[in-house]
Amino acid sequence: MIIEHDSRNSFYRFPFGAVPCLSTVVLRLFVKIEDIPRKISLVYTFNNKPVSLTMYYINSIAQGSLYETMLTVPETPGLLWYYFIIETNTKTYYYGNNSNKYGGLGALYQDIPPSYQITVYKKEYKTPDWFKNAIIYQIFPDRFYKGSMDSFAAGRDDILPRKWGEIPYYKKEQFGEEYKSNDFFGGNLTGIIEKLPYLCDLGITAIYLNPIFQAYSNHKYDVGDYEVVDPMFGSNELFQKLCNEASKYGIKIILDGVFSHTGSDSKYFNKEGTYSTTGAFQSKDSPYYSWYSFIDYPDNYECWWGIKTLPQTNETETTFMEYILTSPDSIVKKWLAWGAAGWRLDVADELPPEFIKILRREIKAFDPEAVIIGEVWEDASNKISYGQQREYILGEELDSVTNYPLRNALIDFACGHIDAYTFGMRIMSLYENYPKEAFYSLMNFLSTHDVERIITMLGDAPPEHTLSPDEKAEFILSKEKFELAKSRLKNLVLLQMTMPGVPCIYYGDEAGMQGYGDPFNRKPFPWGKEDKEIKAIYKEMIDLRKKQLILVNGEFEILYMYSSCFSFARYNKEKMILVAVNMSTKQEIFTRLDLARFCPSHAQDLKTKIKIPIIDSIIIFDLPPLEFRVIKVDIKKPR
Repeated sequence: MIIEHDSRNSFYRFPFGAVPCLSTVVLRLFVKIEDIPRKISLVYTFNNKPVSLTMYYINSIAQGSLYETMLTVPETPGLLWYYFIIETNTKTYYYGNNSNKYGGLGALYQDIPPSYQITVYKKEYKTPDWFKNAIIYQIFPDRFYKGSMDSFAAGRDDILPRKWGEIPYYKKEQFGEEYKSNDFFGGNLTGIIEKLPYLCDLGITAIYLNPIFQAYSNHKYDVGDYEVVDPMFGSNELFQKLCNEASKYGIKIILDGVFSHTGSDSKYFNKEGTYSTTGAFQSKDSPYYSWYSFIDYPDNYECWWGIKTLPQTNETETTFMEYILTSPDSIVKKWLAWGAAGWRLDVADELPPEFIKILRREIKAFDPEAVIIGEVWEDASNKISYGQQREYILGEELDSVTNYPLRNALIDFACGHIDAYTFGMRIMSLYENYPKEAFYSLMNFLSTHDVERIITMLGDAPPEHTLSPDEKAEFILSKEKFELAKSRLKNLVLLQMTMPGVPCIYYGDEAGMQGYGDPFNRKPFPWGKEDKEIKAIYKEMIDLRKKQLILVNGEFEILYMYSSCFSFARYNKEKMILVAVNMSTKQEIFTRLDLARFCPSHAQDLKTKIKIPIIDSIIIFDLPPLEFRVIKVDIKKPR
C-alpha cells in the first residue's frame, strides 16, 4: 500500500508555498491500495471553518491512481490547513503532514492527522528592496566604541562607570542591593560615527541600533523618554548627524522600538520622580494614567513579565496610539523624519495585532521604503501568542522578523546535533510557509544581544544552564576548541551570506568575541585585539554576497542533503551559484549533483578559478573536512 502527497513537489502541489489571496492551488494524491477507494476527500480549514472537497481520479500511474482537486483560496489573508481522507468499503485512511510538521512528504495516520499549511497573503504585499540587499550590523551602543565625546559627563551620578575591556557586572552585589544594569562603559553615537569607515570597509550597508532613547539602564529597554537620545549616547542632533554621515557610506540606520512597556523611571510613569512631568504613578490625573493598568493604585500594576521596573503599556489606548503612531509628529514618524530607515519592534508577540497593523499603515504612508522588523523567536507564519493566531507576514503587519529558527538550525547542524537532511527540512519548512517577499527579507543572524555568541556555541562550550554565573563570566574556549569553532564558523557565515534573507552581524562577532548570554554577550568591542582570521572570513563572505546579486534575489533550491554535507543553488535563467558545505571533520564526496534540468554549460570554482568538469549534466567533487565550495555554473540559453 502506498499513499503519497509531497507539498514541495509541483507534481503534487502547485504553486509552491505561500500564495496570494484568491489563487488557485492544484493538489494531488497518489493512491495504491488493494481496495478500490470509494471516496477520496481533501479536507481544509480556514478561520476554523472546515470544508470537504471531493478529489477526482485523473490518471493511472506506477500501478496506482492519481487524484486531483483544485482549490481557490479565500479572498482574505490567513492560514489554510489541509489533509486527505481515503475511504474504502472496509477501511478509512488519513493522510497528512509528517510528525515533525516540516511539510514535504507526509505520512499515513489512523485518525485526523497533522495538517499541511498554506499561507494566504495579500497580493499587494511588498517589502523594501533596499532591505533585501542589505548587510546589517547590530550595535549595542554602550559597548561598541567610545567616541570623542565623554559619555560619563552626561550629568548622571547614579551610574557605575566601567573600564573598557572589563567584564560587565552580572551579580546583584556588584550593583548594590539589586540587579540594576546601570554599569556603563561609555560607548556612544560619536563612536559609531568615528567607526563608519570600519563598517564600510567590512561591507556593512545598514546598522540596527539597540535602543538609544533616554533610559536608566545600559540596555535602554526601559524607555524613559521616546523623544530624546539618551545624553550618555549623545543628542537628537548627533543622531541626525549619524544618519547623514552614514548615508555618505551607503549605510542606513534602523532603530529599536520598545512600545509594549516603558521604564518605571520614565516621564510617563515617573515612579522615582526623576522627571518634571506628572507620571501615571504619581497621579490619576496624569495625562499618561490611561497608558497603564493598575491593579491596586499606585504600587500594584501590570508589568512586563513581572518586572516592576517595566510597567506594561495599554498599546491600543487612544492617546498612546496617537503619541506613538498616528499623530503627524508621532514617535515613529518623527525619527524617520530625522533620518531613520525603519524600526525593529521589540517583543512583537506582546504587541496587539491592531497596534502593528496601524503602525504599518502609518509608517508606510509616511515612507513606503521604511522597513518594519518584528522580534519573533519562532516560525512567524503560524505563531500563536496568548492564544491568538498572529498575522505578522500576511501583508498587513511586518516586512521581516528575526530568524531565530535559522540560527538554531545552523548551530544544530554545525555541531552535529542534526544531519544535513533534517537541517534542509527545517529550512524548507520556513521557505514553504513564508511569502517570498518575507522569506527574502528575514533577518538572518548568528548572534544577538539576547543569545550566546556564535563562537562560544560552535566551540562545544558547556550548556549555559550547567554553569554558575562566575563560571560563565570566566569561560574562554581552549585553543583547540577555538580553532574548531573558527572552522565551523567559516561554513556558517558562508551559509548566512548565501541563503535567502538579510544577513545581520552582531557587533564583535567578526572580531571573534566570546560569551554566554546576557550580559556576557554584551562585552565591550576588543579594539586592537580582533581575531584577524575571523574578520577575514566575514569580509570574504560579505564580498561574495555583494558581488553576486543572484545571492540576494536568485531562486533557491536545495540540491543535496546527506550526512554532514549540504548543497543548494541560487539561480536565474542565465547562471547559478552552487554552494556546498561539509560540517564534518571527515572527507566527503558529493555524488551525482544532477543539474540536467538547469542545462549547465560551464562550471568554475569561484575561489580557485579552477574549471569543474560537467559530465552528462552531473557535477562530482570532493569536499574536505569542515570546508566549502562555491561554484559558478553557466546555464545554456534555449535556442
